[in-house]
Amino acid sequence: MTYEEIFSKSKELIIANDASGIKEHLAVEVDITGEGAGAFYIELNNGKIAVEPYEYYDRDCKLIISGENFISICNGSLDAVKAFTNGSLKIEGDIDKALKMSEIFNAVKEKNEANAAKTETKSAPAKKTKK
Repeated sequence: MTYEEIFSKSKELIIANDASGIKEHLAVEVDITGEGAGAFYIELNNGKIAVEPYEYYDRDCKLIISGENFISICNGSLDAVKAFTNGSLKIEGDIDKALKMSEIFNAVKEKNEANAAKTETKSAPAKKTKK
């Protein structure tokens, strides 16, 4: 993937989230490594999310990760804490702020799991009863 594809997909997934419960200011720079390398930032301010294709020098923390893994975190298929513990995500700066950001990604994961459960329930064949 190119940087532009990674940024666009990440932005789409991130801004679709509800950050209304986060009233503090949080600025995170995401440094994509490997294919599609580049940097962009995510800023949460009073429940609003901004994602822009620039470095953020006054950030709270920096996430260093491959584009593929970051998109997996954004869509909820990879847990950010697991990515950190297995070394595929590196964090510089305030770890507590990074954990606060992971709350948004966990909300995506929970929403995806809830939707999957609804789909399974709807697609389950109806049981036949004996007459």
